[in-house]
Amino acid sequence: MNQLDRTDRPADTAHRAPGTDPLTLVVGVHLVVIDGGTVLLGRRRNTTYAAGLWHLPAGHMERGEPVTRSMTREAEEELGIAIAEDDLELVHTLHHLDADDGRSRLQLFFRSARYAGQVRNAEPHKCEELRWWPLDRLPDDIVPYTAHALGEIARGNRLSTVGWSA
Repeated sequence: MNQLDRTDRPADTAHRAPGTDPLTLVVGVHLVVIDGGTVLLGRRRNTTYAAGLWHLPAGHMERGEPVTRSMTREAEEELGIAIAEDDLELVHTLHHLDADDGRSRLQLFFRSARYAGQVRNAEPHKCEELRWWPLDRLPDDIVPYTAHALGEIARGNRLSTVGWSA
């Protein structure tokens, strides 16, 4: 049993075995807006990741905010809509190992039965256009993990992984 110092951390971390440090995850939040069998996607632009590809309205958690606030903030920033945190439903969790940078990412996909405001492209400098796509005919130029997650959501699966060795 490790003795704890006054900050509740193990007293001696210098002798840890390689690879045993706590995992640091990047947490992404994604809004799945579905209407009549179609899903809202935006074509990314002027971004370092996936420029030119279709993706759900999404962003990252910021330090000091709960995941539900992250999602409502992103919905307001990207689509100009207000969603109450209590109205969010977590519909899928994807643990994604990013082949580009080797980082472990937890991607959370939310739906909301209601929102206030009119959906619009509130970030035209980051989103070339918004478009509704049939769930069974997604564009070819979509972020691959987005297509994966939407397929899993359509099948009712709440958890999946992508990029990990079998």
